[in-house]
Amino acid sequence: MILEGVSVIRWHVVLRFLSYVVCGEAFALLIPLGLALRYGDAGREPLLLSLALTTATAILLYYFSRRPDEELYHKEGLLLVTVTWVTICALGALPFWLSPHFPGLTEALFESISGFTTTGATVLTSVEALPRSLQFWRCFTHWVGGMGIILLGIAILPLIGVGGIELYQAEFSGARSEKLTPRIAETAKALWRIYVLFSVVEYFFLRLAGMDWFESLCHTFSTMGTGGFSTRNNSVEAFQSPAVEAVIIAFMLLAGINFTLHYHLLIRRNYRRVIEDSELHFYVITAAAATLAIAASLFFAMGARSGDAFRRALFQVSSIMTTTGFSSADFEVWPPLAQLILVALMFAGGCVGSTAGGLKAARILLLLRAVGRQFHQLVGRRGVFIIRLSGEPIRESTIQGLLNLIYLAFLVNIAASLILTA
Repeated sequence: MILEGVSVIRWHVVLRFLSYVVCGEAFALLIPLGLALRYGDAGREPLLLSLALTTATAILLYYFSRRPDEELYHKEGLLLVTVTWVTICALGALPFWLSPHFPGLTEALFESISGFTTTGATVLTSVEALPRSLQFWRCFTHWVGGMGIILLGIAILPLIGVGGIELYQAEFSGARSEKLTPRIAETAKALWRIYVLFSVVEYFFLRLAGMDWFESLCHTFSTMGTGGFSTRNNSVEAFQSPAVEAVIIAFMLLAGINFTLHYHLLIRRNYRRVIEDSELHFYVITAAAATLAIAASLFFAMGARSGDAFRRALFQVSSIMTTTGFSSADFEVWPPLAQLILVALMFAGGCVGSTAGGLKAARILLLLRAVGRQFHQLVGRRGVFIIRLSGEPIRESTIQGLLNLIYLAFLVNIAASLILTA
């Protein structure tokens, strides 16, 4: 029975969990629909029909499943991560597909997947032509996808009788993950509370900086989700506001930090845990060094004023390193050195456990220390060299898994580049 349970996927568990997540997406669609009804914009019909189809999907999934009374197996946790993301992205594309602003299903799926995965790429030539309700939904997908559909699901798993530890491990299989509270659902809720708190604070400061309520809300969603969708064709550059840029810079950098550190700082008041974090040190030093290098390049190669050079460099470093994608200047005309630094930052990304993408700072740091250890072993062949992160020893299996992951990431990037080139 144990072997059978491990090898056979229990689809009733998958379908029941999926029905609750899809139901959550249906509730999320009510927000832009209410906006469309309030302002009477052209997004009303696409959103109404999308809501109906999403609700029907949730009901069907619930009907063809039964209440699970067992714990998830690891294989089922991995499957749920994949199936949930695919389903949410597909249903999230419905408002775009049913809108005349997107030529077909492919474009609608591209926009939805880009939103929920916080990639930030778009097929639109004019974002400003979209109705407000669809602009809102577009940015809202960043906010939901930033913290993660799966993490949201973990918070409701105890309500449906399923443990969430397998999903947690499947979603956060990085260099290091930690449970902040004894119960996994409490962990998810703690992280969401911090996420919402930061979002409210950023919205407040963007309003003070001069944005209207709608654009403040949309840019808050995109910033905290580190996605980069904007309500303007020229992104943040369109506002020409140093105050707006300063607020967005601060919260992009905060969103790129491991949310467990925010928890230790804000909830537990464990300042030492934050100060001694090696990944945070590497993240801050990398951002500062890249900013100074790019600012110097703009100052000497393009003759930009020192203040403007620093501001533009800091904004783009924060945006690219956290994989947000906002722009405050046309960096395509920047010197090659500045562009190359930005490309490198794009691969590096933010911290593990943040909403940012990329390889993550902890993995880059561990890779550097693994390479350094190899040189030390060449000199001291009989020495025992232990790699540590924030004072904690890292297991050899973790190092090997890290090297495999980085190798696979570069392989996929090279293969994708060759395919696109062809």
